[in-house]
Amino acid sequence: MRRLFPDRPAAERPPPPIAAARVPAGRRIYAIGDIHGRLDLLERLLDLIAADAAQSPPEHLAVIFLGDLIDRGPQSRGVVERVAAGPSPHGPLAAAEWVALCGNHEDYLLTFLADTRVGPSWFKNGGFETVRSYAGAAADQAEGDLAALQMALLRTLPRPHLRFLSGLPVTHVEGDYFFVHAGVRPKVALKDQDPADMMWIRGQFLGSDADFGKVVVHGHSVVPDPDIRSNRIGIDTGAWRTGRLTALVLEDAQRRFLEAKGCPLSPPDGH
Repeated sequence: MRRLFPDRPAAERPPPPIAAARVPAGRRIYAIGDIHGRLDLLERLLDLIAADAAQSPPEHLAVIFLGDLIDRGPQSRGVVERVAAGPSPHGPLAAAEWVALCGNHEDYLLTFLADTRVGPSWFKNGGFETVRSYAGAAADQAEGDLAALQMALLRTLPRPHLRFLSGLPVTHVEGDYFFVHAGVRPKVALKDQDPADMMWIRGQFLGSDADFGKVVVHGHSVVPDPDIRSNRIGIDTGAWRTGRLTALVLEDAQRRFLEAKGCPLSPPDGH
């Protein structure tokens, strides 16, 4: 299994409480929650981030997408295209580090390309909207036929998109913060976490007050407002159905939020 990040020195102490957690000096982090096919909200939020960065430019900045770029919303293809393209070559974000993590919905798509048996679960959770965003009318004509839908997606998913989605990392680290889609398993060292847990875990992580070794910044579990705990910060504000896409801004020991707002969508079933 690939190493998620280098081992910490054995004598290193646990990180301080969240109020004192820091990112490296001179860096500003913008972490973006689950987008789920809402290109409209993503574009608005990136505009807000660019304006924020222009107002007080940091030495270095990073934009981190916490996974679940796709499914549920109508513009999954557009979201993948935008995130895969990286920062604009001009403007306040031109030199930004651009990091996209793998969420459970990207995992669904990649699994479906190899095994149609995951199809019913994926489509219950918004996967059909992604196939339609790539295959258009061919998806509607094949609805209910898993093999035909798999073939339609294979034929219409651009190779650069497939390479991008297949290469997404599961974690990212900045100072005292650990960025991941879903969370981590309590009582397991960060370096030993199972990627499946980090894309899919929910109850055991959300209900834990354990010290995870770093403050975990995550999406995956929808909350009405950012969920700030002693050991984690959840920022999935349900963009696909609420019309609210949230970014956590971290700099030194400070944290704040930016939010793009738009029209809510009628939710499909599932989580």
